[in-house]
This record gives sequence, C-alpha cells and structure tokens, in this order.
Amino acid sequence: MVQIVLGRRDRPDSALFAGTGKVDEIGAACLANDAELVIFDHELSAAQQRNLSRVLGRRVVDRVALILDIFALRARSHEGKLQVELAQLDYLSARLVKGWTHLERQRGGIGMRGPGETQLETDRRLIGNRVRQLKSRLSVLEKQRANRRRARARAGSLNVSLVGYTNAGKSTVFNALTHAGVLAVNQLFATLDTTSRRVFLEPERFMVLSDTVGFIRQLPHTLIVAFQSTLQEAADADLLIHVMDAADPERISRQDAVEKVLEEVGAALVPRIEVFNKIDLAGLTPRIERDLHGRISRVWLSAASGLGLSGLRAAVVSHGWPNHDVFEASPLGIERALS
Repeated sequence: MVQIVLGRRDRPDSALFAGTGKVDEIGAACLANDAELVIFDHELSAAQQRNLSRVLGRRVVDRVALILDIFALRARSHEGKLQVELAQLDYLSARLVKGWTHLERQRGGIGMRGPGETQLETDRRLIGNRVRQLKSRLSVLEKQRANRRRARARAGSLNVSLVGYTNAGKSTVFNALTHAGVLAVNQLFATLDTTSRRVFLEPERFMVLSDTVGFIRQLPHTLIVAFQSTLQEAADADLLIHVMDAADPERISRQDAVEKVLEEVGAALVPRIEVFNKIDLAGLTPRIERDLHGRISRVWLSAASGLGLSGLRAAVVSHGWPNHDVFEASPLGIERALS
C-alpha cells in the first residue's frame, strides 16, 4: 500500500523539513496504512532525517538515498560499481554520528544497500581512505576511456552520445541502430554502464554511438561527481542525440532537467538532435524538421517498432563528420541514410 502526502512551504523547516502539522499528517497516514518506510522526494539533511525517524518512529529515506539504492541494484560493470560506491560513501560520510551503530538493527531495503549495512565500524578515517582508493581506480579507468576517445578521433569517426531523461527509451534507440541487445526495460536507471558500438552510415564512414546513464530532475550533486567520467562521454561527443518520450505529459519539464545536467557537465554547447520517441503511443506520425543550415534537428520516431528510424540516420548524416565536409552537401548520403 502506497500513500502520497503532498505539502507546500515557502522554505523547509530546519528540524523536520516539513511543518509539524504535515509531519503529524504523515504519521497518521503511516498508522492508517501500517507503513514501515517514509520516502521524502527531497534531499534531507542528516539532522532532518534523524529527527523525522524519531518523530515518526519509522525509517525515513530521502530522494538521494532512494536513487543511490536503485543505482546499487542496476550497476553491472566494474566502473559502475565503483562510481555507485563512491557516491554512497559521500552520502554516508555526512551522516556519521555517535549513534552510527543504530544501523546494526537494519537489514537491507531501500536506502540501506551498500557499504553502511555490512561495515558498521566504518569511521570518517576509513571512509576517507576508501574514497581515495575509489577515486584512484576511477582515475585509471578515465584515462583508459580518454585514450579510447582519442583513438576514435584519429580514426575519423563521429562520436555520438545518447542522452535523455531516465526511461525515455535511449537503450531502445541504441538497440535499434546497433542491434547490440543491451537491456531495455521499463525501469528507472536501467542503464548505468556506458556501452559503445560502431554504426556505419556511409561507405567508410561511421559513428561510434554511446548509450549513457539517464538523467533525472534535481540529480544529486554526489552522483554527478561520482559519474563524472561516464558523463564526460556527453561533454566530449561530436553530437548528442537527446531522446524524449513523445507520450510523456511532463516532457517539457524533463527536457529542461536534461538541459540543466548537460550544462553542469560541460556539454551545453555540443550540437544535438532532438528525438521524440514513442510516437506510436502518442498517436503521432514520423517526420523530421531542419534547422536554418539545412541539417535535420528534430526527428519523430518509434524505436520499438522502427517507425521513422531512417530519419534519425539521415539526421546524423546531415551533421557531418569531424574534419570532413558536412554530409548535407551530399544528397546521395542522406538518401542512403533514409533508405
């Protein structure tokens, strides 16, 4: 049983985040529904989280802890697991207090997956040592990733990254173009680990397409820092494909959220193609739009059915390759991409 309690305040309460009346309402809802867990869709301070747990008599989890727990479940690669652990330790380090051993009575569940549940004796010194180890390992992996990017640039390939709000259909688009068979399910943050594949669009010319982690509004800063090397794929790309759910009523606000994250990671000025996915669910037909330079800037398609996918290929072709003449000067190239 899930119950949602909404509230509005000019500013958060320093002790409880919500006002005392609203907290009483949350407590009554917990009693009425026999709830064991309270999730706040906001970031709570360590003091607010402790105070709410004491007043409500239940475990309280904030937005950051919930996202971290989902990330811990989804991470598959070595680098992804290191990034998630780094973010978890950063989150936990702010919550080390004398009552740290109260976690000994908790076993797993939302917000409790990771270092805190199995290493209760961890103190700030040990966490600091582990953070340095993680950053050192991630630095090595980042150098390897940078070397691969330079190798692709020397090969004359077009580096393209898929970006977008979580669950917009990026992995489905990736599979449709590459036939890679990566996990594409109706889940938040189903993709955490960057996957790259070569896609030929013209004879002897290809793009390297990368599927990246989905964004979300108010993405916690700890996650941006931890996933900096992964998000760097977007900042270093020659072209971004921004995938949006055409059937999502909140598409505009989520588009803005993605733009804010791109700005934060230094990818705001990277050229991009806007892709409106899932047109079959929105009752729309496939089409394309061009910018003032004649390049295809918007594509409406359904990656699941393949409807309109040729328009996306043509859009990439119209943007051209680094250090080469743009393909918009070659009508044959665009016609081949559309075929």
